[in-house]
Amino acid sequence: MKLVKKIALFATLGAVAPSCIVVAGNGVSNQELSKGQNKQAISPTLGGKLFTAAWMQRSAEYQALCIQSFDWAKHRLADIIAKHQGKPLAIVTDIDETIIDNSPNAVHQALKGEDYTDKSWDEWCDRADAVALAGAVKFFNYADQKGVKVFYITNRTERNRKGTMANLKKLGFPQVDDASFLFRGDTSDKTARRNEVLKNYDIALLLGDNLGDFDHLFDTSNEQERLNAVQKFENDFGHRFIVLPNPNYGTWEKAMNGGYPPLKEKDSKLKSLLKTY
Repeated sequence: MKLVKKIALFATLGAVAPSCIVVAGNGVSNQELSKGQNKQAISPTLGGKLFTAAWMQRSAEYQALCIQSFDWAKHRLADIIAKHQGKPLAIVTDIDETIIDNSPNAVHQALKGEDYTDKSWDEWCDRADAVALAGAVKFFNYADQKGVKVFYITNRTERNRKGTMANLKKLGFPQVDDASFLFRGDTSDKTARRNEVLKNYDIALLLGDNLGDFDHLFDTSNEQERLNAVQKFENDFGHRFIVLPNPNYGTWEKAMNGGYPPLKEKDSKLKSLLKTY
């Protein structure tokens, strides 16, 4: 999908009147709009998906934050390599919103008036059209040149393997081979897959956008438990853990909503939980 050029928000989450978003410009035709909401009010949740996707796709600040993260990862890796003794070094990285940008899928769904679906996600993965985050390809090729093994631990499933590998190969990421990818099995918890890596490697760095990419304690649906875990691992952020910004989705949503309720319930929770005046 082309980028949406204008997003006009006529929403106030605390208001009684329904929130609405009008989307216009070269990115979306009237015909496309008629297939979805046809300029009718859409949910605050889906409006948020559009607006955060706009930030990811169009803002210089997002580019800068990604470059900053990967540049710091390079400095950390160089320091670790210089001091390391032991098993061979590896980097463990998530894929989605850590090294590639999938926001077009969120836009595609929101403009249809729909939340995430497995069907739409699989179709997006098969397209192999995601772009790399700024600085990502450069960093991972640096690691590869230094002899560091890269493991892509993702909660994409095996049915997404072909499109995922084609996408990363097209973008120039290194070590795009079957052995380097650990896809989701029965659980989204990545602990077992990280432990597989630890059998033969010392993990120098972990990269992710969702804190569950670093430790299973962050997979909880309890917001306070997630905040407590941040305090527990505060010395690891920026040292072993490199966090990429993702305002569009994540386990934080699951924790805020107490799971994955229907869209209408998500909207209600969003209005009731946000601070206002």
